Amino acid sequence: MDSTGAESSTETGAEKDKAAVGLTKAAPAPAPTPAEAPDIQSHDTFVIKKSLSLTTGEYVVSVARPDGSEGEPVAYARQKRLSLRGQVTVYTDASRKSVLAAFKGRDHEVGYMYDVRDASGRSFGSFHEDAGASFLRRTWQVRQPGTTKLTCRERSRVVAFVRFVWEFVPYLEYVPFIWPYRFEYTESGKPLMTVTKKLGLHTRYVLEILAPDIDRRLAIAHTLALDALEVD
Repeated sequence: MDSTGAESSTETGAEKDKAAVGLTKAAPAPAPTPAEAPDIQSHDTFVIKKSLSLTTGEYVVSVARPDGSEGEPVAYARQKRLSLRGQVTVYTDASRKSVLAAFKGRDHEVGYMYDVRDASGRSFGSFHEDAGASFLRRTWQVRQPGTTKLTCRERSRVVAFVRFVWEFVPYLEYVPFIWPYRFEYTESGKPLMTVTKKLGLHTRYVLEILAPDIDRRLAIAHTLALDALEVD
C-alpha cells in the first residue's frame, strides 16, 4: 500500500509539473498585428461628415452602406479654423498616426495650385479652382497624372448664386448653408464623379465615384477641399 501510495504521489506530482509547464507556455498571448488600412479603392460611395468647434473643423469619411448610411470609417481630417487656409492632412484613423493623403496650396500661374501627396511626400494628383468660370458657378480642375483630367462644376446656377451671396453677408459665413447642392465631375462631357451636399444643419456630403481608375484618395481630398476652402 505504501508502495502504491508512493507511486500515486509521484505520478500526481509529475502531472502537476506538466500542467504547470503547459500553463507557462500558454500564458503569453500572441502580439497583436497592426490593423491594415481599409482598401478604399474597392469602394465607390463615401459619406463625409463634418463637426465644428470654436477652433477646428473635423471630418470623418465612411464607406456608405447600401441604404446610404455611414459604414466603416476609412479617413479622418482636422482643419484649424484660425490657421492658414489651404493645408489639410487626411489620416487613416482617429489617432492621426498614419497619413492617407495631404494637400497644400502653392502659388501658380492659375492662382493657387493644390498638390495632393501620400505619406512619403509623393504627389499623385492636383487641383485648382478655375477663377474665371467660378464667377457664376464654382469650377475646379482636378488632375490625376496619366489617367483622368476632371472638370468639377457646381450643377445649379441658382444655388451657386445664393451661396456666392451668402459668403458676403456678415456673420453668415459662420452659419452652415443648409440647402443641398451638387458638384459634378466630368471628362469630355462624361460624368465620372459627384459630390452632393445633403440638406440639413449638419454638414454632410455623399461622394459617388463612377470610374474605377480614379484614385479614391484624390477624390476624398478634393471633397474635403470643397468644404475647407469654401470661404477664401
